[in-house]
Amino acid sequence: MKTQVSKKELRYMQRAIRLARKAEGDTSPNPMVGAVVVKEGRIIGEGFHRRFGGPHAEVDALDRAGTDAKGAELYVNLEPCSHFGKTPPCVDRVIQSGVSRVVISNRDPNPLVNGAGLRKLSEAGIETILDVLPDDGEKLNEAYFKFIRTGKPFVVLKWAQTIDGRIATGTGDSRWISSQASRKFTHQLRRAADAVLVGSGTVQNDNPQLTVRHVKGRQPWRIVLDHRLDIRLDSTILNDDFRSKTVVFTANQDSSTIEPLQAKGVEVEFAAGGNEGRIDLDAVSKWMVKNQLISLLVEGGRRVITSYLRSGVVDKIMVFVAPKLMGKGIDAVGDLGIEAMQYVRMMKNVSYRKVGPDILVEAYLR
Repeated sequence: MKTQVSKKELRYMQRAIRLARKAEGDTSPNPMVGAVVVKEGRIIGEGFHRRFGGPHAEVDALDRAGTDAKGAELYVNLEPCSHFGKTPPCVDRVIQSGVSRVVISNRDPNPLVNGAGLRKLSEAGIETILDVLPDDGEKLNEAYFKFIRTGKPFVVLKWAQTIDGRIATGTGDSRWISSQASRKFTHQLRRAADAVLVGSGTVQNDNPQLTVRHVKGRQPWRIVLDHRLDIRLDSTILNDDFRSKTVVFTANQDSSTIEPLQAKGVEVEFAAGGNEGRIDLDAVSKWMVKNQLISLLVEGGRRVITSYLRSGVVDKIMVFVAPKLMGKGIDAVGDLGIEAMQYVRMMKNVSYRKVGPDILVEAYLR
């Protein structure tokens, strides 16, 4: 078993991961994969999986390398697939190329692969190296890995707050707590997510578009939690070009309130039974799984943030902390039922970065 990783292996794997991330938001529910073909210390071909159903990274890179790939090394962040899906097995193309060595970041947990690609490479006499930058590879495809391992979507909880923890004034005014740079970053998060979720209060107060605008990328689904189904029919998300990718979850079964939404092309899902008579968040997850949506970006407000934290389904939080003081206002998080410090929710893998004048805190829940 290999224990030492060379600087060369790190460098080319980092390159493969950077290439993979170029397709962020475009490959779901498939993983992001990048590949680099190296011969005699020189890159002779590279590629990445650009979109769901399109050629895989290994095929893209090997096609660019051509016949020069014989005897070369292939760096790829995920084990080559060994089954027929939208495309033929990548591992067969790798073997046919004549590469002598394959360096991989992560084993693919998909039961259709999960070591089968590695075995085929070994049986073909190709040296295989596994676990080069495995943590980086895992983070790159964290939504895919969770979905495959648990059958549930990866949930990111995001909000912007003042330094004293407020997300709006007492009157509900929240524009703008975070900086323009942070708002642009939020659009990158939306581009990467399969769906974006807010509560009906956010729609009523802010009338958001919940679209990808400040960066290029596909439009995610928009999910609204509306227990009473009192969303305004003139709301932007019910009348724009993306209303057919909008779903409202409600406990209201009154056809007179449901039919006007459906007439606009908006999907309405009944999901009663949650805590305190509110929306059952498990129903949202099941709907996402049914539609092969593997990542969810929850954007709040306070009631939704608190409900998701209480539910225990959140994987990661991303909080933009603005250098502003508000004093009295609306707290970001409500009552989580915690009465002693020994029960507080602990974070792990916490990181910080500046985004304009704001600080972005990123952390995973234990």
